[in-house]
Amino acid sequence: MKKALKYIVIIVIVVSLLSVLNYFRKANSNSIIDYKTELPLYTSIKKEVIATGKLNPEDEIQLKPQVSGIIDKIYVEEGDLVNKGDLIANIRVVPNEQSLINAKSRINSAKLSYNNSKSIFDRNKKLFEKGVISQLEFENSQLAMEQARETYKQAQNDYKIIKKGTLTGGSSANTNVLAQISGTILEIPVREGDQVIESNNFNSGVTIATLADMTKMIFEGQVDETEVSKLKEGEMIKVILGAIEKREFEAKLIFVAPKGTEQGGAVQFKIKADVTIPKDINIRAGYSANAIINIGEKDSVLCINESLLQFNRITEKPFVEILVDDGLFKVREVEVGLSDGIYVEILTGVSVNDKIKVWNNIEEESDEEVRQRQDDNAEEFED
Repeated sequence: MKKALKYIVIIVIVVSLLSVLNYFRKANSNSIIDYKTELPLYTSIKKEVIATGKLNPEDEIQLKPQVSGIIDKIYVEEGDLVNKGDLIANIRVVPNEQSLINAKSRINSAKLSYNNSKSIFDRNKKLFEKGVISQLEFENSQLAMEQARETYKQAQNDYKIIKKGTLTGGSSANTNVLAQISGTILEIPVREGDQVIESNNFNSGVTIATLADMTKMIFEGQVDETEVSKLKEGEMIKVILGAIEKREFEAKLIFVAPKGTEQGGAVQFKIKADVTIPKDINIRAGYSANAIINIGEKDSVLCINESLLQFNRITEKPFVEILVDDGLFKVREVEVGLSDGIYVEILTGVSVNDKIKVWNNIEEESDEEVRQRQDDNAEEFED
């Protein structure tokens, strides 16, 4: 019994010894992680904001009719250049039968009233010449006749307008649609024979044509709320059009919206810029465009590659790891400034001769090892 117990103890010791030896063998066989280093450098940094939007004319209007009817003739085509006052289209009025009957009835009533007033005036004139009535009574009859005549003429004019849409038929007639500004015809959404409705207080009316001055173009875009506070009206920006590659246009920022709108979970602010277009460039309305806005620029500042930065999981403060004399890396907290997405300015924490660890290790770290390293860095900051 004792001999069996002795063998068991010996076996347990041997197995334990072999396990320890195997552990150290595996630990020593792991490949050594090799880290490269980079030195800070002095360079220039420019931070730019990209705003997406479109290029639209500054002056763009819609031409609408003053009377309802049918498009009789269109005198221009899309893309034509027109001057202010040019005839764009002509409308043929289709009168309402009830309105015509009422207008005709008002003419008959006004005619009867005028004939009656004229008869009274003719009678009073003879009586006045004979001295039967006073001058005041004669003048009152004359005034009544003239007022009745004007009412009769107005009723006739109303009837002509209802029937034909115009009284004189000249260039200023309501049936003529004229260009209100000089520019380019962008769109004609109607065709000859289409029925249109006049523009009034109760109806916006049907658009006959869209007219714009293409010599004055405006960029309209959106900027994120994180960048809008850095924009200033009056500063110069650059605009790039998607339809015209490798060409930048100078523009002046003229408007930054005081109120933002939520789009896709982010608050966006509308901006406008007056774009300078050379005369040799043919620009069309609605071109997609990007505005490049410089919100910060520094020359010859101490920078590092932004990929070298790490952030403490607890404090969320940035830090780097500096190579020290004994071959180890020491965590050092840094204060950063301007960044262009590639390089970041270092305000404090790093000198030009410091060797900063680059995370390009030969053997990738596991998730557990990454978490452990971050926890160690956090504890080092606390110490």
